[in-house]
Amino acid sequence: MENDDAPFILDLLNDPSFIRNIGDRHVRTLDAAQAYIEDGPMASYERLGFGLWLVELNEDPRPIGMCGLLKRDVLDDVEIGFAYVPAYQSKGYGTEAAAAVLDYARDVLHLERVIAIVNPENHASARLLEKLGMHSERMVQPFPEQAPLRLFAIELRAPAGAS
Repeated sequence: MENDDAPFILDLLNDPSFIRNIGDRHVRTLDAAQAYIEDGPMASYERLGFGLWLVELNEDPRPIGMCGLLKRDVLDDVEIGFAYVPAYQSKGYGTEAAAAVLDYARDVLHLERVIAIVNPENHASARLLEKLGMHSERMVQPFPEQAPLRLFAIELRAPAGAS
């Protein structure tokens, strides 16, 4: 993700389903979208070597969402996160991108565990996480001003034959 992606990020972060399921990031202008990219994904790439990445279609390289890894101070483990514009939800793109992110977490970053936090009412995201082999562990409240969230987790194993 880079500054040129600000128009897409502005639209994505203000989509009603994003606000309902993930939260209002209060990004209302292109400048605020650029700041979100710089202070979030770009800073994370620099600091940790990972972050949220833009998801594009292979056949038409326009953005349809974002997916990647986050490390929040309020949670012990690295977290997978994703969001897609409504026209591309429930079409398999989220599962494909998230599976690639988990492969990267295991094979490149050598993470042993990845979590996800989900609004309990967001059944579509919970199903996607379950398809990836993640399981619901417990309810957590990492953000005191928000309602509790479901925490999913997966223990990552090296592929058979890997050393």
